Amino acid sequence: MKMLAYTKLDSPVHRLTGATKLLFFALWSAAAMMTFDTRFLIGFAVFGLIMLRISRVRLREYSFLLYVIGVFFLLNHVAIYLFSPQEGVGIYGTKHVLLELPGRYNVTLEQLFYQLNIALKYGAVIPVAFLFVLTTDPGEFAASMNRLKISYKVSYAVSIALRYIPDIQRDFQNISFSAQARGIDISAKEKLGKRLRNVIGILMPLILSSIERIETISAAMELRGFGRHKRRTWYKDRPFVAGDYLTIAFMAVVLAALVWMTIARGSRFYNVFV
Repeated sequence: MKMLAYTKLDSPVHRLTGATKLLFFALWSAAAMMTFDTRFLIGFAVFGLIMLRISRVRLREYSFLLYVIGVFFLLNHVAIYLFSPQEGVGIYGTKHVLLELPGRYNVTLEQLFYQLNIALKYGAVIPVAFLFVLTTDPGEFAASMNRLKISYKVSYAVSIALRYIPDIQRDFQNISFSAQARGIDISAKEKLGKRLRNVIGILMPLILSSIERIETISAAMELRGFGRHKRRTWYKDRPFVAGDYLTIAFMAVVLAALVWMTIARGSRFYNVFV
């Protein structure tokens, strides 16, 4: 099973150029991180889910990473409450206690609303991040980064990393199957401590094989004179079409509206308690 690997499909998202998707993702992420306006964040999250559906990307292609992000999401919220349980009270200037707890750990409506906005930020950025990775050809991605004035050496390095994600997954599966054939169990039937040791035993050959692949690729690129010239051409570079211009214009309008509302209100926070 491939995860976070590009699959060529015919959808409106796939037809956009890599440069458009890269620019959109950068501006979208900046907007989502900048604001705490709940209305915008809900709109961002809903829009991201709709576009994920339109792209026809299958859940199994990013389900594992979604699970990992979910774990960090929960840890982040627990940490916020443990270290700053009255952050929402300080931001919104009011205090509505829902549950009395010892010390400063009273559960307040303001804190819940603040952490809701944090959750919406995850919901706003993650679907668009998956869209960008899963609908952009690695070769075109490198060309897109270079078009946005990023060094072609950096662009090509990122492209190679994305291109070899499926190969690393295949190597992991092959090493895992070989280990299981020798009686090394990494399933839920084994105790957690031993399972972790078995997984580490699988990861070491994977790391060594990846290093060997890196050396092979580096030698091949060096023999072909990679990096000798300041500029290069790209086989998969595509010109902008109407859909690209409309997408960039849409993002520019959304960002402008967000900045205008933030300046007009004098705060990044949307306060429902006043």
